[in-house]
Amino acid sequence: MFFGEIMNQVLNVAVFEGDGIGPEIMAPTVDILRLLTSRASTYGLNFISLKGGATHYQKTGVSLPDDSLSTARKADAILLSAMGLPSVRYPDGTEISPQIDLRKKLNLFAGVRPVTVLPGQASPIARPDGKPIDFVLVRESTEGLFWSQGCGEVSHDEARETLVITRKTSQKLFEFTFKLAEQRRKTGRGKGLVTCVDKANVFRAFAFFREIFDAEAGNHADIAANHAYVDATALWMVQKPWEFDVLVTENMFGDILSDLGAGLMGGLGLAPSADIGEGHAVFQPCHGSAPDIAGQGVANPFAMILSAAMMLDWLGHEHDNKELLEHSEILREAVNALIMERKFLTRDLGGTSNTGAAANAIKSKLRA
Repeated sequence: MFFGEIMNQVLNVAVFEGDGIGPEIMAPTVDILRLLTSRASTYGLNFISLKGGATHYQKTGVSLPDDSLSTARKADAILLSAMGLPSVRYPDGTEISPQIDLRKKLNLFAGVRPVTVLPGQASPIARPDGKPIDFVLVRESTEGLFWSQGCGEVSHDEARETLVITRKTSQKLFEFTFKLAEQRRKTGRGKGLVTCVDKANVFRAFAFFREIFDAEAGNHADIAANHAYVDATALWMVQKPWEFDVLVTENMFGDILSDLGAGLMGGLGLAPSADIGEGHAVFQPCHGSAPDIAGQGVANPFAMILSAAMMLDWLGHEHDNKELLEHSEILREAVNALIMERKFLTRDLGGTSNTGAAANAIKSKLRA
């Protein structure tokens, strides 16, 4: 077969534009992905826009329509922008959060939160040897203290939420985590170390969590494994984050520590994420919908774009497509170049660029 006759593998991407600044950062991200796809010889991307979110709930009383969920379930990947609005809530007082509904309905048990601090990047932490800080936090995303979301018991005198950790989900989580550590080591980004973050000295549930982790660690003799209590981990993420490689933890602990990781990077505007299960995955920025700046065109698109790069990487591994993996790296490096050059940064990163200028600068990098 001649090169020109190679058939593109067309992959369907479900797109939720989100609320607040969500549509403003999703549009340039899709444009950038289209630019990459136009140069692809082995794959194509078909974007399917779906309804959902707080704005949709305001209009219809439904935050995640059944047809949107059905289409998302059939898609090859899901790209989701910032969702939810503080002023729009369910009758029980909680915020609209279709992203959490997707995690549970699609069993997206592994929440992947990369933390990267590049040389010269504005950060409260500086590595003594001048090298990058590069580690990943893996947060279990369907159980833990979030398990009883919307179903907690509240009376006049007390309120209770139930923490749940199951062997089945924990085993899948740890298998995923060790595989990720192996991938990072092969690419030279990781040292081959997995740290289980828990509170096993106080809670039986976390002793159970640690026991399952240790059993899985025994299946990966080539990957080092250790433990850290969550409070100590928070301390070390500030004092010596460069000593971490891959951390894995419970849902609520991961929720808190991932924001600390974003703080190390200089803010949530640089924090991408993925929620991954068996055959399904959602990619979205860690930040919120920022309704206070919505419509002004000043939102930082970098976390959304980096989430798209994570999507390309996951699709590349899922479909054994080297070009997808290469394009993921190219896109990530284009964003990193602007961060290190401190050019075309939005105001949350100390710059003056608007959303469009920042996105166009990435396109220029890609064209170059």
